[in-house]
Amino acid sequence: MWSKWMSYPLWGRVLIGLVLGLLAGLVLHYGIGGETGPVIAETWIKPFGDAFVRLIQMLVIPLIFATIVAGVIAMGDPKKLGSLGGKAVSLYFLTTIFAVSLGMLIGNLIKPGAGVDYSSASGDAQSDVLQKLENAAQKSRSFKDQLLEIIPTNPMEALSTANVLSVIFFAVMLGIGILAAGEKAKSVSRFFEEASVVVQKLTMIVMETAPIGVFALMAWVMGTQGMGLVINLSKLALALYLACILHMLFVYGGLVRIVMGLPLKRFYGGMLDAMGVAFSTSSSNATLPVTIACVEKNLGVKPSVASSVLPLGATINMDGTAIYLGIVATFAAQALGIELTMANFFMIGFTAAMASIGTAGIPSASLFLASTVLAVFGVTEAQALLIIAFIFPFDRLLDMMRTVTNICGDAAVTTFVAKSQGDFDEEIFRSEATRITNV
Repeated sequence: MWSKWMSYPLWGRVLIGLVLGLLAGLVLHYGIGGETGPVIAETWIKPFGDAFVRLIQMLVIPLIFATIVAGVIAMGDPKKLGSLGGKAVSLYFLTTIFAVSLGMLIGNLIKPGAGVDYSSASGDAQSDVLQKLENAAQKSRSFKDQLLEIIPTNPMEALSTANVLSVIFFAVMLGIGILAAGEKAKSVSRFFEEASVVVQKLTMIVMETAPIGVFALMAWVMGTQGMGLVINLSKLALALYLACILHMLFVYGGLVRIVMGLPLKRFYGGMLDAMGVAFSTSSSNATLPVTIACVEKNLGVKPSVASSVLPLGATINMDGTAIYLGIVATFAAQALGIELTMANFFMIGFTAAMASIGTAGIPSASLFLASTVLAVFGVTEAQALLIIAFIFPFDRLLDMMRTVTNICGDAAVTTFVAKSQGDFDEEIFRSEATRITNV
């Protein structure tokens, strides 16, 4: 039986875990009911999901550091970094503009906020959201501070605090230094190349626990929340899921099929494992190890590009967040009875695009950026608190789809950059997808 279970691809096992977790959560919420079911989900099941997420998070910084250093070394020429980085950042920003525009368009077509009684948000939810908003405000930094934070004064501290941008910067600089040293740094170069392989192998071992983690996370969400919130905010969920699917099909699909001339089915087939993990963890950073594996092994992107562009994307490319902020803005305007002008739409789009860039790749981070976007068309702090508190309990299910969109965008941009740089193997892309556990 075990051999049959392991014969399924990882995405299939993750899907089975997702469905079983959904059913188990509904049984806990409605079958056992009362306070007992949610307590079981929170106390006894959720820790297994949290443990799975922590296992992946344990690998993120070592993986980024080792693979970027190895990737820079593999390039052989530091000049290639400028071209590669410029293309990646430009394309990430362009897809974000499309994303927020699509979010506002779908929000105006479906009108998820029409007739919604947002004042019914619970007091507990309001208290939680207020605390998180205050924490976010305390962490807000000026442009100068954000720019200087990229350059670590203490690289070891950056590694220990998981400051992703600082780690990327230091890893790139270290890789350039190793290249400049030439033959004298041959042993150091070999160390990082082998370390990269070791961390990726460890990632594959950890990913074998994904079905259990996904089961636990889904059982917790449905066991504590049930279907009631899904029904209450079904139009908001419909708007988000529809916008994300359209964005993946037409924006990323256009990039892959029309611009690059590659089969779209192969692209998404190769990303299934990463999409399953992204949907369950709601974290771009936590999904990064498996995203790198999928892009290298299934999409034919050379490690030198994948290890450089994907960590950057997990930090600055948040198309799912941009879509979400556009929809939440229209949701709030409709719920509050505010007529939006073209100037409002422009300001919402600009603010949402800017806010989404650099959003922390962790669950529900984007929801707390909504207050910034809502303020541009006259929503008061009190009204914003009620709107966000109304959505907050349901946000995990929305965040799942946002994260899938984010990691697909990372993969599409990385594939484009690799193809334009000549670091792409089309034969691998067009072949059948490889199970990432076989790497």
